[in-house]
Amino acid sequence: MRVAVGQFASGSDKEANRRQAVDLIRAAADGGAGLVALPEASMHAFGAASADLAAVAEPLDGPFVGALASAAAATGVVAVAGLFEATRTAGRVFNTVVVVGAAGVLARYRKVHLYDALGWRESDRVEPGDPASPPAVVDLGDLRLGVMTCFDLRFPEVSRVLVDNGATVLAVPAAWVAGPGKREQWEVLLRARAIESTAFVVAAGQPGPVYTGCSAIVGPTGVVVRSLSGSVDGGPGALAFADLESSEIADVRAAMPVLASRRFSVRPA
Repeated sequence: MRVAVGQFASGSDKEANRRQAVDLIRAAADGGAGLVALPEASMHAFGAASADLAAVAEPLDGPFVGALASAAAATGVVAVAGLFEATRTAGRVFNTVVVVGAAGVLARYRKVHLYDALGWRESDRVEPGDPASPPAVVDLGDLRLGVMTCFDLRFPEVSRVLVDNGATVLAVPAAWVAGPGKREQWEVLLRARAIESTAFVVAAGQPGPVYTGCSAIVGPTGVVVRSLSGSVDGGPGALAFADLESSEIADVRAAMPVLASRRFSVRPA
């Protein structure tokens, strides 16, 4: 399957963000992709720490997911993207990633690990997902997609749970905050999750200057197959493509059977 990562900077104009997401889905389809991953917070930017995310949050049957579903139905592309999902808790949202196809929402993941680090307090506005919820995994032909997002990348247990549920491709929508050493950490962690999971990693980030960009597609031996720069290359959004083969996963897992050789299991804390 050909896959794509789409890199763009969302803002406070939700309609403009929807158009950008749809344009990238269509461009991915034009490039032959069957799957495209878009960044965390594609629906609306995080904004300042004081911004009211609850005021812009949407349900899963709202305009953003509806636009993704319409684009998926028109193109045949499965799209992965992040949004702020409305909750029943006043003033709070879920930081949610959806997998959307022609039939609508195929899977939903609510971010478990919130970014309370380096002066940021995501938990002030975001309600964490339940780590005991069923993992977000979806069959895509002879591949199986598992979903995590951004800060989850620092917790290898997340990818372990996904591969335990059959994932051969890990989608990582992100808004990886820029700063000293952050690009290097992003790149190392993407490769580490691929190596230890013997899985493809398809990571879509928001670009600089606030975030690091550097969206990438990584092979199961940790080789970066395709990547983008830290900025939005060549206009309002950018895409990188790669062809993923399930046979490569089978070959790597046969040669380096780290999953079969495990002696510890992972369960919710």
